[in-house]
Amino acid sequence: MPAFKKMTAYLMLSAFAMGFLSCMAKHEKSNYRNTDAYDFARPKIIELPKELDEISGISFYQKDNSVFAIIDEDGVLFKISLNDPTQIRQWQFDKPRDYEDVVLKDSVFYVLVSNGDIEELRFAGDKILTTKIEFPNASKKVNEFESLYEEPDSGRIIMMCKDCEDDKNARISSYYLDDSTKAFRNFSVINTGPIFEKTGPPKGNIRPSAAAVNPVTKELYILCAIDKINKMMVIEDAKGSLKDIIKLDPQIYKQPEGIAFTAKGDLIISNESHREGYGTLLLLKNKKSH
Repeated sequence: MPAFKKMTAYLMLSAFAMGFLSCMAKHEKSNYRNTDAYDFARPKIIELPKELDEISGISFYQKDNSVFAIIDEDGVLFKISLNDPTQIRQWQFDKPRDYEDVVLKDSVFYVLVSNGDIEELRFAGDKILTTKIEFPNASKKVNEFESLYEEPDSGRIIMMCKDCEDDKNARISSYYLDDSTKAFRNFSVINTGPIFEKTGPPKGNIRPSAAAVNPVTKELYILCAIDKINKMMVIEDAKGSLKDIIKLDPQIYKQPEGIAFTAKGDLIISNESHREGYGTLLLLKNKKSH
């Protein structure tokens, strides 16, 4: 083949390949959509320092527009200013354990351990006093939890199963902490059937990693993963019915582990570094209140 024809064929093949890859990229991006309230595809990204690479649970602090956070393994409570994320304070509250989530309620911090135990933290001056509440059979490690949230109407602290022995693929169980007795009570069950009707046949368990109630709409937002790649936000209405499922772009939501809302309904998601880059906070403005 003459050199000119070879060059022409090469250019045509390259153009086809570039066009094909571009179409594939557009198709891939089209799988990730926004809602009337949030631009999930374009959050504001705040990079966090190295000590927060393993950031897990978060809780919003309205008084000075900051976020309290915990990290996996180390018993340290962090405070991050959203006005100036370089301003970070920290307090040691316990020895290393597998810490997953944190809720701030009436000046008390509730920290969830993966086996279902909850640690209550109270400040005494600049020190922290810790009270431990054990979940039944936590030592057997048959249940795993990552999600803790406050139900606004009742003020109950709710923890949601990530992988519990009795749930299998059929449901997601949750429990609440009885403040008066410090006992755990059955709270509710989410049937996974309606979720799989939208996502397709299950390829694995739905594993919630965080949950929070939107204070404006009273909807429950649940961060979930079906496998290491497929991340999604499941939204239930105030009556507990499935409202929507938002597939999350894994290039942005590498390993989302925490979720919180501001009083205006702005959404904050904490994101582990997941082996590369930095841990991040993802800020999504509530378009209906701005």
